[in-house]
Amino acid sequence: MSDNLNKSNILFDYDSNNYGQYDLICGIDEAGRGPLAGDVYAAAVILKKDIFIEGLNDSKKLSEKKREMLYDEIIAKSESYCIATASVKEIDEINILQASMLAMKRAVEGLSKVPDIALVDGNRIPENMVCRCEYIIKGDAKSASISAASVLAKVARDRYMKSLALKYPQYCFEKHKGYPTKLHYEMIEKYGASDIHRKTFLKKFYAKQSEKSE
Repeated sequence: MSDNLNKSNILFDYDSNNYGQYDLICGIDEAGRGPLAGDVYAAAVILKKDIFIEGLNDSKKLSEKKREMLYDEIIAKSESYCIATASVKEIDEINILQASMLAMKRAVEGLSKVPDIALVDGNRIPENMVCRCEYIIKGDAKSASISAASVLAKVARDRYMKSLALKYPQYCFEKHKGYPTKLHYEMIEKYGASDIHRKTFLKKFYAKQSEKSE
């Protein structure tokens, strides 16, 4: 058995062990907490029972091509799914952690079915959720539902950043997806920040630039 197949089995075994207690299990994960630009994304996924998705894994451990291949299969094998966002404006106003929680909450509220439990990747859960929630540290490497959510969130956000690359070609978003790479900082230094840059994320950068110019 390949390592990828074995990993997928472990992920689905984790969720299967909870089906005796819960009927509808939802996985939740986010994408885009670290970038300097763009909205933060979150996905909520309720997978159908007794299905299997070969190669499913934490989205960070998958190639972009593999994530794209899994995206449609995850949707096809879901009872319900929803992808939601929190805007750059919201990120700057309430901070990235709270914006991530907000996107997760919106994703669950956008499902066509109310889950019996939501498994959240990380070490905290959004407030005032419509269902019972449990957080799972490194859950995207343990639960199939969370892994599925991680893939949907990541693919959706990457597609969004590629669309922004067409609108703002000078920043090369298609290459770094808004993350704080050397190239991205160079483009910000050259062209300044755009309206889709997270201003609160650039405070230290501008402070250093100010020190250099003194």
